[in-house]
Amino acid sequence: MREKLELLERLRRQSEQGGGPERIKAQHEKGKLTARERLELLLDPGSFVEQDRFVTHRSTDFGLEDQKILGDGVVTGYGTIDGRLVYVFAQDFTVFGGSLAEAHAKKICKIMDTAMRVGAPIIGLNDSGGARIQEGVLSLGGYADIFLRNTLASGVVPQISAILGPCAGGAVYSPAITDFVFMVRGISYMFVTGPNVVKTVTHEEVTNEELGGADVHGSVSGVAHFVYDTEAECLASIRKLLSFLPSNNLDSPPVKECTDPVDRREEDLLDLVPDNPNKPYDMHEVIRRVVDDGELFEVHRDYAANLIVGFARLGGHPVGVIANQPAVLAGVLDINASIKGARFIRFCDAFNIPLVTFEDVPGFLPGTDQEHGGIIKHGAKLLFAYAEATVPKLTVVTRKAYGGAYDVMSSKHVRGDYNVAWPTAEIAVMGPQGAAEILFRREIAQAPDPQAKLEQLVAEYREKFAHPYHAAALGFLDDVIDPRDTRPRLISALRTLLTKRDRNPPKKHDNIPL
Repeated sequence: MREKLELLERLRRQSEQGGGPERIKAQHEKGKLTARERLELLLDPGSFVEQDRFVTHRSTDFGLEDQKILGDGVVTGYGTIDGRLVYVFAQDFTVFGGSLAEAHAKKICKIMDTAMRVGAPIIGLNDSGGARIQEGVLSLGGYADIFLRNTLASGVVPQISAILGPCAGGAVYSPAITDFVFMVRGISYMFVTGPNVVKTVTHEEVTNEELGGADVHGSVSGVAHFVYDTEAECLASIRKLLSFLPSNNLDSPPVKECTDPVDRREEDLLDLVPDNPNKPYDMHEVIRRVVDDGELFEVHRDYAANLIVGFARLGGHPVGVIANQPAVLAGVLDINASIKGARFIRFCDAFNIPLVTFEDVPGFLPGTDQEHGGIIKHGAKLLFAYAEATVPKLTVVTRKAYGGAYDVMSSKHVRGDYNVAWPTAEIAVMGPQGAAEILFRREIAQAPDPQAKLEQLVAEYREKFAHPYHAAALGFLDDVIDPRDTRPRLISALRTLLTKRDRNPPKKHDNIPL
């Protein structure tokens, strides 16, 4: 027995060496951690339990029969984050460049299948040169097996992808299906076709970073939800994200003890919204003064900044925050913001996370670029997401709520549960200036002083419609509140709504306007 145990220990040590000391050194010289070092940072100390460490490929072509390495380029298993079970896989670039082949893919699929059965999150640490060319269609089949499981797991367990090296070709579609994508500047790259192919086809000269680096996907394409400077920051952020999420779609989000007084009134909220309705302000400042400990874990921070989305807590309960940002494009809704908001809302609804909306929206962004780009279709995604959501939905109108954007942003008409407004709210079909110009066009043109007449009519319209009381009189608002009471009122309403039961008509699935 002792001799056999010595063999077992030797093989275990061998599997932990991956591609060997030289390749590990090369990995470190690129400024990258190894797969196992990453798992040590991600998981609670000593909690990782490895599976399939002795798996090797079965290929015999191109000399692969003489290149069998234990684990076949991916480390798989389970562990805990803050004591909660998660399933993980980490591709090992030191073994065949982390390339995916039949055995490699089967290891990942086994982990995903188990996570689905037990209802635990799946975290993938991607660092791969792509499909293992020597295995041909077996590699492609392995990707498809993973894609299927990503799709079936969507909305059942949270799926998180960290891109910690190259991720190219078909490999990009697995992270794209998952719920959240993390990237690290300088080491993360994602693209369907690399710079060489781009140069051949379009004659464009472009680097990996310019084509598919972290900042490109974090701010331009929106593929990445989070971008960090180091792997350690990235992995710590994954741990923080999970602190807001339930383990699966049947669980409630984890509640934490709240040390921030639930009845806290915030005097600063009285002065954040300018008296001039055309002046911007930072909605972050409103959110921070309302949520627990001023903490907003923002998602897609650098993408479509005219809409803020992220996770926070109210009275210890996780909530998904969606907010127009008047400091960027006056807070209008455009294509990118609509896509960003819709995706976030649907995630929260799938995982029982209540939605809190802070609204100050003048409408949808006009222009041929938006219309030709499909703002009708993409704006409908945001509307669809709010309308289908059955989790508790709370809305605070801080200032403008104009036109169709008023309807979209979690209004009472799309099953908003608790809708309140500050006295500064303006709820109307459009702004006073535009409304007066349309309604009184002839009267203004015939006046001795058209400009003075316009100003008079704008003032009259504002007095009649640019306030929250007309909407409140119709029951479209549940109350008009003192801004200082926003936090206690939201927490009180949320507590009453935690037992909310609502459902959509039975169907195979919906047909969201894609």
